[in-house]
Amino acid sequence: MTYPFSDVISNEDDFRALMGFPGEGALRKEMTSLDDHCRALIARSPFLLISSSNTEGRCDVSPRGDAPGFVMVLDEKTILIPDRTGNRRADRLVNVLQNPRVGLLFLIPTMSETLRVNGEAQLIRDPSLLEKMVVRGKAPQFGLAVEVDEVYLQCGKALKRSELWEPTTWPERSELPSFARMLVDQAKLEGLTVNDLEGMIEHEYKSELY
Repeated sequence: MTYPFSDVISNEDDFRALMGFPGEGALRKEMTSLDDHCRALIARSPFLLISSSNTEGRCDVSPRGDAPGFVMVLDEKTILIPDRTGNRRADRLVNVLQNPRVGLLFLIPTMSETLRVNGEAQLIRDPSLLEKMVVRGKAPQFGLAVEVDEVYLQCGKALKRSELWEPTTWPERSELPSFARMLVDQAKLEGLTVNDLEGMIEHEYKSELY
């Protein structure tokens, strides 16, 4: 890092001297497979975050969302996430091909607690499974299968602090620049105006979600 921080913790002993250690409940809640509660939460979650990294340690966190139940629980150790059409960067998928370790965070609107799943992922194309994930007549081209190593509930303090589900705290969209405006400024897209790009983005949202 280039910023001149004055007080950096550089080893776990120093960190634990300040933080302390987790209590028994925080440790005992961790499981190695999906129970009925985990299955119920996954079935009701319309949104999750996937963290991954490549062999060099470069990290990525990618959002995934669809109608509740879009993530399939195949058995107590295996879940399957459809990979819908996108911009073809596919950072997380390339990462998985290099390093299969992933972390998942499932969110459910209005629920402060989240579900964390850690495990090993594979990129699969099994037609018998992908055909069960058809939406608007289109099956995903790939699926991300995750074998569960660790699963546990995360307490709701972060979401309560952020008031994420409280509409009165949400910013007015007009206070922020549009997606098209930011892309034009950041990507230096020559020959494209903000209006041009807004039209293209709107078309993709309407016609190319699946």
